[in-house]
Amino acid sequence: MSGYLTTHVLDTARGCPAEGIEIALYKVSTGAREKVAQTVTNSDGRTDSPILPAERFATGSYELVFFCGDYLRATGQAGEDPLFLDEVPIRFGMSEAESHYHVPLLLSPYGYSTYRGS
Repeated sequence: MSGYLTTHVLDTARGCPAEGIEIALYKVSTGAREKVAQTVTNSDGRTDSPILPAERFATGSYELVFFCGDYLRATGQAGEDPLFLDEVPIRFGMSEAESHYHVPLLLSPYGYSTYRGS
């Protein structure tokens, strides 16, 4: 079994999954980053498949960028421009080649958190 990466977004201000948030995944190496995947959250706040599936998984440093601005505007949570949170980057490392990494975003208009889930 090879490792893989999943993610999801929960709207903690409204207490529900965040649908329609675009997410980009970048592989990060010495001063550069390369986009390796892009997807959008579904009605459950999840992606329809792993953002980095087993057949493409590699250990290393990565960055997930959650494009939250349009979602916050659409749900009436945005406030005035410029938004406090528009694009939310999370940089993390994956060192275990056989593991499932799950990196969720818990989002509100003025704060966010993440953790390594299961």
